[in-house]
Amino acid sequence: MLTVASDIKVLVRFGRALADPIRCRILLALRESPAYPSDLADALGISRTRLSNHLACLRDCGLVVTVPVGRRTRYELADPRLGHALDDLRTAVVAVETDRTCPDAKEKGCC
Repeated sequence: MLTVASDIKVLVRFGRALADPIRCRILLALRESPAYPSDLADALGISRTRLSNHLACLRDCGLVVTVPVGRRTRYELADPRLGHALDDLRTAVVAVETDRTCPDAKEKGCC
């Protein structure tokens, strides 16, 4: 049975992973199918170095795993349920008051 502390740690890790748009794009791509880093970098239009840093973060968060395939390494979601969780989060309706935005909306690209 999970304790509240460990539940919170899991959610913090998931939140950390989702806090960056590139990591979100990586997770959504891996939701579709496992992929090799070079293919992910090309598909997302980012450098391999940048992708490598984000993949390291996702590995540290426990959301993706590596699978050796010959001399190459493939990435995939650590658990198939993560794909369902991403779908649930992606399709959730968030109520936002349309007449309120934060003061930094233009600079931060939020709200």
